[in-house]
Amino acid sequence: MQSFWYPATLTPEPRGYFTVTFPDFPEAITSGRNLADALSQAADCLQEAIAGRIVRKEQIPPPSRLKPGQRRVRVALYLAPKLALYLAMRQQHVSNTELARRLKCSETVVRRMLNPQHDSKPENLQAALQALGKQFVVAVENAA
Repeated sequence: MQSFWYPATLTPEPRGYFTVTFPDFPEAITSGRNLADALSQAADCLQEAIAGRIVRKEQIPPPSRLKPGQRRVRVALYLAPKLALYLAMRQQHVSNTELARRLKCSETVVRRMLNPQHDSKPENLQAALQALGKQFVVAVENAA
């Protein structure tokens, strides 16, 4: 089972501000006016870093181990299935065209499923993941 969260380091700055960095995404740096704002900004920053890598067809690392003092930042619900599909396709060396053949659809449909800005239907993403031998599961946990 894959986790869809990444560790973030929050560094206190003067006047209550926090700088947020992600060890797994050196390009992802943000800040917030206070802890709550920093965590909110961190979530947006993480989504943009992942989306950018998907668009550029770059590697997306697995989450590194959470170290003391770090916070978990979850991948947004809209992006997690697209990330799962992207990772499964890369792991299995399946092209957009090959997945389209398996799904009996056009390559354009697959391209849209991988587009972070496109509002894909969850059923289509689930079908695509199943065509790769994967299943997307939503779980509810107690808040930390």
